[in-house]
Amino acid sequence: MGPSVDIVIPVLNEENSLPGCVMELSGFLEEKLPNNPWRIVIADNGSTDNTSSVSDLLISKYPGVSYLHLPQKGRGRALRNAWMESNADLVGYMDVDLSTRLTALPLLIGSIEEGCDIAIGSRLRRGSKTKRTLKREIVSRSYNLLVKSLFWVPFADAQCGFKVMTKHAAKMIVPLVENNHWFFDTELLLIAAKNGFKICEMPVEWVEDKDSRVKILQTACEDLKGLLRLRFGGIPSVPIHKTSSLE
Repeated sequence: MGPSVDIVIPVLNEENSLPGCVMELSGFLEEKLPNNPWRIVIADNGSTDNTSSVSDLLISKYPGVSYLHLPQKGRGRALRNAWMESNADLVGYMDVDLSTRLTALPLLIGSIEEGCDIAIGSRLRRGSKTKRTLKREIVSRSYNLLVKSLFWVPFADAQCGFKVMTKHAAKMIVPLVENNHWFFDTELLLIAAKNGFKICEMPVEWVEDKDSRVKILQTACEDLKGLLRLRFGGIPSVPIHKTSSLE
């Protein structure tokens, strides 16, 4: 039997997208991860639509689906709470629009089993295939170039919504992450890299969601503030020595 895994789907007012996501993800996990006990966690951060009632229907229809409700908004907050409450060997997340093809998920899990602490999807590694507007392409590449120039980190794509890590890594790193919104991903990876956690990056196939809720200008300002905070305020150290093996 392989390691157990919790896949978190952070959602905010996603009553329309959620059923298709859970149906596709549940079917994929049943077929492709037969030896890994898995759970899908719908992490609702502040929805005001029918996301809660839709989640209840999905729980009754699909085994292995659970629902976590948080009254406050924030994707990072949703991931923080879901991961810290998890008892699985591995924790991860993906966006509800499933922009990243699921075929990369077993590869991420496999890299963890081979010794990585964190495995992330990348839209910028050789072999990746992406379909997105020129504006999104320029913003993404510029941001990740800024991250690398400020911190000299080994990963190319900090913000792809497709990540898996060991429970040990999550419990060591997540409490040190200050941001509760879109910068959460970048901050987590910067802390991990500077504290010696092994990060593996896999090329993925990714298609831009035309109905994306991401507000590019607002997110860019938040990200820049976060980068400057870590660059001049320092990246925190993990309090105890870590291991790269699964617990």
